Amino acid sequence: MKMTRQPLILAVSLAAMLVLGACGKNNNESAAPSPSTAPPPAATAPASAPAPAPATTAPSAMNNGAPATVTVGSVELGSTVDANHKILASGTSFAPKDTIYASVDTSGNGNATLAAKWTYQDGQVVHEDSKTLNAMGPETTAFMISKPDGFPAGNYKVDISLDGNQVASKDFSVK
Repeated sequence: MKMTRQPLILAVSLAAMLVLGACGKNNNESAAPSPSTAPPPAATAPASAPAPAPATTAPSAMNNGAPATVTVGSVELGSTVDANHKILASGTSFAPKDTIYASVDTSGNGNATLAAKWTYQDGQVVHEDSKTLNAMGPETTAFMISKPDGFPAGNYKVDISLDGNQVASKDFSVK
C-alpha cells in the first residue's frame, strides 16, 4: 500500500501545479510565440519619474480638497513692529533716519514667494527683498528699509508681489 500512495501523491501534486500554472495565463497566450507574433518587449524603467505637483496646487485637508493658495490681505506701513510683525503705529510720513516697515498680512496655505520692492519718486530702486512662505493659515510678514545716514526727502512707494505678481502698493513720504 505504501507503493500506491507515493505515486498518487505525486500525481495529485503535479496536477495541482498544472492547474495553478494555467490560472495566470490569458486565453490568447500560447506556450510558444508563433512566427508571425513578436515576443512582447522587455519592461524598462521610464527615463524619468514625473515631478510631484507643487505644494501651492496640491489638495489640502484644510481647504476641503481645493488647491492650496496664499492670498495677500492688508499692507500697513510704520516705523515699529511687534514680535508678530504687526505695525504698532501706522503711518505714511517718516523722518529720514526712521526704519520703515511694511507689514503684509496673508491667509491661506501652501508655498509662495512674497516680495517687496521699495522705490524713490524718480523710480530708483531703494531696496528689494523676498521671503518664502510655507503658510498654514493667516500670518504676517514684515519687510523693512533703513539708512543710518538718512533717506533723502521725497515721495516713495513699496510694491508687494506674490509669486511675481504685484498685489498691493503703498505710497509714503520722507520729510
